[in-house]
Amino acid sequence: MTTLFLARHGETVWHADHRYAGIADVELNENGLREAEALALWAKDARLDAIYSSTLSRAVLTAEPSARATGKTVETDPDLMEVAFGVGEGKTLDELRPEYAAEVDAFVATPAESVLPGGEKGLNGIVRYLRAFDRIEAAYPTGRVLITCHGTALRLTLCALLGIDPNRYRDLMPVVQNCAVTALDYTAGAARLYAFNVPADAAAHRY
Repeated sequence: MTTLFLARHGETVWHADHRYAGIADVELNENGLREAEALALWAKDARLDAIYSSTLSRAVLTAEPSARATGKTVETDPDLMEVAFGVGEGKTLDELRPEYAAEVDAFVATPAESVLPGGEKGLNGIVRYLRAFDRIEAAYPTGRVLITCHGTALRLTLCALLGIDPNRYRDLMPVVQNCAVTALDYTAGAARLYAFNVPADAAAHRY
């Protein structure tokens, strides 16, 4: 099995207002850069064989300190991008409701299947992530790999791997902390979960 360490990117300039980022290339803020450095302190002694990242800059910038700490190169994969939120990107649900009330209600009720106008189904995001995981497993069949990725797609994919209805991801996994570590063994579309949402400074080297 391949051991995957999944870490949501650091905090961005849109986080304070709970704005959807999706595939918009939003920058890390000062706190996000500090969080990436904290993740690198964990990565330094985590015996990593590789580091992968979404192609979005907030994920790449999160991965780069860990790459410097370990002497690895960041491998980017577009399949690891966040789910696209269409007209929701850069906005809050409250800002969307006046114009898209029905669409917002459906998106809240069944977020894996319903989309905001111009967006991507969460189910499609799961397909992308598992495709990326399969490639990583093929390259590192017994390796330890850090992946810097995105909160919604991460939770959707975990639900799929653990046999949970992905539409329940918000209820069961309401928060994914920036740069926290989720650890799992992965092979052939199946996973064993060892840790979820553990702050990097608390994760130490137990996995």
